[in-house]
Amino acid sequence: MSSQSSSQNLQASGRRPRVAVVFGGRSSEHAISVVTAGAVLRAIDRTAYDVLPIGITADGRWALTADDPERMAITDRDLPSVEQLAESDTGSVLLPFEPDNREVVYTEPGSVPKALGEVDVVFPVLHGPYGEDGTIQGLLELAGVPYVGSGVLASAVGMDKEYMKRIFTSFGLPVGPYTVIRPREWERDEAAARKKIVDFAGDHGWPVFVKPARAGSSFGITKVDDPAGLDEAIAEARRHDPKIIVESLLHGREIECGVLEFEDGPRASLPAEIPPPAAHDFYDFEAKYIDSAEGIVPAPLTEEQTREVRELAVRAFEAASCEGLVRADFFLLDSGEFVINEINTMPGFTPISMYPRMWEASGVDYAELVDRLIGAALRRSSGLR
Repeated sequence: MSSQSSSQNLQASGRRPRVAVVFGGRSSEHAISVVTAGAVLRAIDRTAYDVLPIGITADGRWALTADDPERMAITDRDLPSVEQLAESDTGSVLLPFEPDNREVVYTEPGSVPKALGEVDVVFPVLHGPYGEDGTIQGLLELAGVPYVGSGVLASAVGMDKEYMKRIFTSFGLPVGPYTVIRPREWERDEAAARKKIVDFAGDHGWPVFVKPARAGSSFGITKVDDPAGLDEAIAEARRHDPKIIVESLLHGREIECGVLEFEDGPRASLPAEIPPPAAHDFYDFEAKYIDSAEGIVPAPLTEEQTREVRELAVRAFEAASCEGLVRADFFLLDSGEFVINEINTMPGFTPISMYPRMWEASGVDYAELVDRLIGAALRRSSGLR
């Protein structure tokens, strides 16, 4: 396994590397993070690693949770939560904030703090704001604890669709037409902001997609066919993020590609295709996680198209200074050109998610994928990234 050499020093000291799987969080993607954590906990090789599950509740409390993957799945359309898994309604897990101390402590009101042991690496399977956006990465940098995935800058860029596109453009990657409404623009003059969107649609055509600029799992996205639908769509997007991005409809096929960090650098998986879901207007949250719309793996592309999209995915990974893993999402336009839509620095990682499915088709199964990510984090020393 890829982490074997990384783990040998720790094992020589008489113990296995300890992995804290951190999940949940304050974003609208809380439940999907719990589902992802369940899959990761199920896949981690318990003969190679000790595991400490830590959940972050919807209100931000770090809780000690049950190590019970079966309770972390979506059941009969019911979404799981950290609150259902927490061992206490009041206890909190505290990380150290000294780089030479990796001892995690558990506290409850009226009780003596309890040491939970050292943590060697954190696997933050958090999606959305307050987790995937550089916030927890900065916290872990302060604590001096290695972690899986991209650093502060790449995580922030990967979360903000506007600046992500600006980075891609500066590196010569093709992006589709878009415009952005920042919070102060909307608060200062709603009519002018609305006109900006109407003018954009006049230049590029209706429909347009109105999205929160910093959210994931398709939360807050509305397909708008004409100006009459803008106010409701803007309100829905701003419910998730005060900054919104508006994108034109691109005519073509949705293609995804996974990037994974190996010892010799990042490599791209075989790509997948997301066909238009029959029961949904676009690939929204319900299609992804509730109705489990099936992607096609590998995507039915020519050898040249497969080579091109894999190269573009690695270029996007490098452009944003990513580490560990990325899912890169593209449109293959009717003209034959690939356009990158976005990257996800902590993509959906559930058993039905496209990222692990693409790597399984590429010869890396789920357990090895988890092991490689932990190994990559252990190889990196903590510090500015």
